[in-house]
Amino acid sequence: MVRGFSARLGTVRARFTALYVGLFLLSGTVLLAIAAAVASGSRDSRTAPGTTPALPAMPAQAQERIDALERQLAQAQDAQSARILLGSAVALGAMAVLSLLMGWLAAGRVLRPLRTMTAATRRISADNLHERLAVTGPGDEVKDLADTIDGLLERLEGAFAAQRRFVANASHELRTPLATMRAAADVAVAKPGPVAEQTLALAGRIRTELDRVDRLLEGFLVLARTQHGAFTDATAVRLDRLVTTALSERAADIAAKDLTVRRAGAVADADEDEDEDADGGAEVWASRSLVRRVVDNVVDNAIAHNRAGGWIGVATHADAATARLTVETGGPVLDPREVALLAQPFRRLGEERTSRGGRGSGLGLSIVAAIAQAHGGSLELSARDEGGLRVTVVLPRADGKDGAAA
Repeated sequence: MVRGFSARLGTVRARFTALYVGLFLLSGTVLLAIAAAVASGSRDSRTAPGTTPALPAMPAQAQERIDALERQLAQAQDAQSARILLGSAVALGAMAVLSLLMGWLAAGRVLRPLRTMTAATRRISADNLHERLAVTGPGDEVKDLADTIDGLLERLEGAFAAQRRFVANASHELRTPLATMRAAADVAVAKPGPVAEQTLALAGRIRTELDRVDRLLEGFLVLARTQHGAFTDATAVRLDRLVTTALSERAADIAAKDLTVRRAGAVADADEDEDEDADGGAEVWASRSLVRRVVDNVVDNAIAHNRAGGWIGVATHADAATARLTVETGGPVLDPREVALLAQPFRRLGEERTSRGGRGSGLGLSIVAAIAQAHGGSLELSARDEGGLRVTVVLPRADGKDGAAA
């Protein structure tokens, strides 16, 4: 609490309040000094007791009486001036406290448009760059700042849109020459008569590289689609069903590496009703094709970056607001700093994790992170203390179609 109070004292509002109170105290002190000087000058200008010229016919006793009255009057005036100065000082202190409150409220009122602009700017991300601050009011410095930020957001939106269009168009256009190259390789090995072994080997290598490039372009297309945020197949999706399907389709790869799969929680059967909540509510409202791509990529990553005879741990669970898919693998202890960078395109861990026979595109976890963020979720990567990697995909839970859509 003390730290939060200290932080608030360093804000612009606190500095404005201190400036307001300081100026008020300075002006009040100057006024009080002027009043004291005037009172002191008035005392000095008065005729001192005993200096009043004696009247010719006035007896000495009368003169003494006059001097006594003048001394009493001077004492009364001094006492009155002291009371006025004391009251003014007390009033100045009280007004200083009141000015502190008034200055805080006034500074808050002046800075309210800036707080509104800050909150609106924080809500704007790469997924909603079309939003603007749209501050209304007189053409003052605050509106100029808001208009400048709106112009910056407009330029950023154009740059992001141009980047997405370029990636999508380039990936789409490159599929035609790839298909032509693949057809040429197939024709070369399908000619009648014997085909040289070198030709067959070269054709096989070309097909492998073309498949790799095709997967890379497909990854670019998925990234462009998720960043654009246009989903037309949103529905309630069961994570445990997708996990079961992904593991079944990759049973041969799992057996080839002699991997042990550990499932946590209930597993959905093929004939299980779609609306049943067998895994505690691990159901999300999302694009079925994209969420399936998430599950496939995470499982593929766990298989490809695993050692022979290793294991894969898969769990789906949910809480009140989110559904989670967690996939763990064993292995050596990893550097947490390198693990944190795995969601970036073309980032892998170590040489033993990069020799994959040309199967991967280096975009698997990047695509997972992009899809999760496009659905309002996140990708969490962490190095296990015992060794290996833990991948957790967090997505908003679907509490019925209407609630999830809202």
